[in-house]
Amino acid sequence: MSERVREKLKILADAAKYDVSCASSGSTRKNTNKGLGDTGSGICHTYTSDGRCVSLLKILLTNFCIYDCAYCVTRKSNDIERTAFTVKEVVDLTINFYRRNYIEGLFLSSGIFKNADYTMERLVRVAKELRQQHKFNGYIHLKTIPGASDELMKEAGLYADRLSVNIEIPTESGLKLLAPDKDRQDMIRPMNYLKNEIIQNKEERKLFRKSPLFVPAGQSSQMIIGATKETDKDIMYTADSMYRNFSLKRVYYSGYVPISNDSRLPMLNTAVPMVRENRLYQADWLMRFYGFNVRELLNPATPHLDLDIDPKLGWALRNLDKFPIDINKADLHLILRVPGIGVQSAQKIVSARNYQRLNWDHLKKLGVALNRAQYFIICSSRDFERRNLSAAQIKQYILSTSASKYLKSQPAQLELFT
Repeated sequence: MSERVREKLKILADAAKYDVSCASSGSTRKNTNKGLGDTGSGICHTYTSDGRCVSLLKILLTNFCIYDCAYCVTRKSNDIERTAFTVKEVVDLTINFYRRNYIEGLFLSSGIFKNADYTMERLVRVAKELRQQHKFNGYIHLKTIPGASDELMKEAGLYADRLSVNIEIPTESGLKLLAPDKDRQDMIRPMNYLKNEIIQNKEERKLFRKSPLFVPAGQSSQMIIGATKETDKDIMYTADSMYRNFSLKRVYYSGYVPISNDSRLPMLNTAVPMVRENRLYQADWLMRFYGFNVRELLNPATPHLDLDIDPKLGWALRNLDKFPIDINKADLHLILRVPGIGVQSAQKIVSARNYQRLNWDHLKKLGVALNRAQYFIICSSRDFERRNLSAAQIKQYILSTSASKYLKSQPAQLELFT
């Protein structure tokens, strides 16, 4: 690697760290024609201490940008060193790093130089050369450029495993405040286009098995949280709308990192506490896998998630009238709502009780976190008798027996908008 490329890599990899939507799950691209790599369950993930995935070569094509978004480190008014990769340099880096077993795929984003189509065309060229010239079958995630043509979006979907369009700020009013040059509809249109193309491709592949794959890992998006005064309710309602309207695979929540003294933004040294990101991801998980409606978790009476406890426990404490449930009789959807019981444990419970009535020992062996679950269920045992405790008492008992690494973060940033 030349010194020139090494310096570019240092700058553009550092600039890409603010984008967290780089998970590589969900694709089934197979290695054919003795190509390079395989996408699917064999992809390895490496995570930083704060939970961000670093298993992919994660870079920007360029940090030049025509926009001046207040929250972005690559905004045109920021006094930083600018550089850009050529298409060949990104392709060579990806292939060389893969051969050295440094990476399992590529996550490529970019600032916008000249215009959306000019930038998007270069992103597509990278993916196309990797697939066609180098027979690369590893994972490719491209960040699409809002405002790019449908033709380029279509071509990108033929080479990338996942495409994503960042919604950036949860509300349109927040986007107008911090990025007045951007149009929310330029972000919505490609999401809708990709949704329709993905549906059409699935139908085509039912009829013609050799039809080319189109974005097999689906589309995702990312929201910056804490740059504006949106509540957790605002954030999760936007996420819920995107899941329902555009069939997104994932929405990522990225805590704003203060980077300037702009009066529209939180002050320096007031980063979003990691626990807030964690709670949003937990609420997202409940919506996608546990059958919760977003309005059960957040509403005008409860606009913010509790930082002390997870959202499922918070919901249970607000709805004690629904408990306790009999673990040997309750339906699966009710068992999934018990704090301390995950999806796999709930399924194991439903299966195991066909053979015998379950007691506390059985539940512990099935992976149930009894320090939380015991207050919300009854089972075939006399070893524990549920006491008539208030929500505050239950919360205190549970907090006294557990601790979260995320709670070490100081919640100072949340106080800025209260």
